[in-house]
Amino acid sequence: MLMAAVVWMVLTILYVLKWILASSEALAEARHPVQCCFVGLIGVATMEIALGVLPYSLLAGEVAFGSGAAFTLAFALWRTGFLWQGGREPDTTTPVLYLPAVAGSFVVATVAASLGYPDWGQLAFGAGLFSWLAIESVLLHRLYTVATLPPALRPTLGIQLAPPVVGAVAYVSVTSGPPDILAHALIGYGLLQGLLLLRLLPWIIQQPFAPSYWAFTFGATALATAPLRMIERGDTGAIALIAPYLFGAANIIVAFIALATLGLVVSSARSRLRRPARVAVRIDEVGRHGLPLRVEP
Repeated sequence: MLMAAVVWMVLTILYVLKWILASSEALAEARHPVQCCFVGLIGVATMEIALGVLPYSLLAGEVAFGSGAAFTLAFALWRTGFLWQGGREPDTTTPVLYLPAVAGSFVVATVAASLGYPDWGQLAFGAGLFSWLAIESVLLHRLYTVATLPPALRPTLGIQLAPPVVGAVAYVSVTSGPPDILAHALIGYGLLQGLLLLRLLPWIIQQPFAPSYWAFTFGATALATAPLRMIERGDTGAIALIAPYLFGAANIIVAFIALATLGLVVSSARSRLRRPARVAVRIDEVGRHGLPLRVEP
């Protein structure tokens, strides 16, 4: 959690500097039909940090949660307001649409319950649940009827795993007693999404490894966490049987993506070291075709 907090702090500072030093690029990113939704994860990550600091400082946890929840709500309202106005190209509809309202609401519910406000968490759970159902209908219509996703966007399908299982974590957090049929149903739908992604993996990996593959980690870790939470609440049977395997699979997925990312960073660094300096040379002579030449290595 300490490492996660350091990464979160560094990225937050860099993003603020981006708005100060390169505001036009930051604004273009916020308005981009696909990249924009990842901005909503700033609030989600801040609320996750609140869970990490909660055992050490209630005040720090509440401050982190309050600021993260406020950012999440403000960004979700801002972005969803644009979506309701229409004019969106169907080709840009991907599972990233879940991030601002659905992921944000479910994490609000989970952290609010941890802070002792399960009733507020139940309100957030409802916001996330019905936003998920509405957005999923739009997304599936796009996947069924519009041109196939280009390779660069296919890894974003990993986010499709997240809503049911992150929702299961939220639901268990805001309720009490043994997990009921709704908790089991959310896990069941999450398992179905996981199997579908496994079936589509040969099609998805036509896109070479890129940071977009981190889209799989949010759902994978939640799919491992939710059954553990349910077992703590007295669940047995099917959930207890599959929990160890889901836990192991989630660790393998995250470890593989993390190692592949490090490999990508090293490869990128090496290629930059080997790349010659850019030099523009003006050759003021007539080439073979009688035209001035300009060479730019």
